[in-house]
Parts: sequence; structure tokens; C-alpha cells
Amino acid sequence: MAEIDGTWDCTVKSPLGDQNMTMTVQTDGGSFTGTSSGAMGSADVQGEVNGNTITWKMSITVPMPMTLDCEATADGDTLTGSVGAGAFGSFPLSGTRQA
Repeated sequence: MAEIDGTWDCTVKSPLGDQNMTMTVQTDGGSFTGTSSGAMGSADVQGEVNGNTITWKMSITVPMPMTLDCEATADGDTLTGSVGAGAFGSFPLSGTRQA
């Protein structure tokens, strides 16, 4: 089990206010699968693993269709990272591991 495996309660600080989501991560070598669910919907996610850092792309439709470029790094039970929204910039992501 990698340090980043588990269920995380996350917040993205976006221009639309805090976007809360729950994300599950299950690593397998250099890749991971999981889910992301929150007020704006749920999605299966998959991406790459490099040590305790994951990167993935996520498509959303609300408030408008776009693909987000996401990165998060685990340090113990704390997750930090960013969500890139193209021309709209990049927004901080933070999270804590569920017990």
C-alpha cells in the first residue's frame, strides 16, 4: 500500500467558493484508480503515481465543460496539491485522510 492510498476529504479553493469532495485512491505500481464525489457530481478517476504524488485529469460539466489537471501529494494524513483549470488558472487543493 502506498502512502497516498485511502479515502480523503478534500477541498478545492475555487473562484466559485470552496468545492468539497471525497476522493478514494488505490495505487497499483505507477498508476492509480479511484473515485471523486462531491456537490458537483461523482466521477471515476485514474492517473499516474510517482512516490507519494498522484496526477490525473478530470472532466467536469458544471459550471461549464472543461478538463481539470490535478496533482496531489500525501504527507502522512495530509494531502496538498492543485487543480488546473486551463485559462482560469490553478486552485489549491487540500485534504485529510479519513480515519
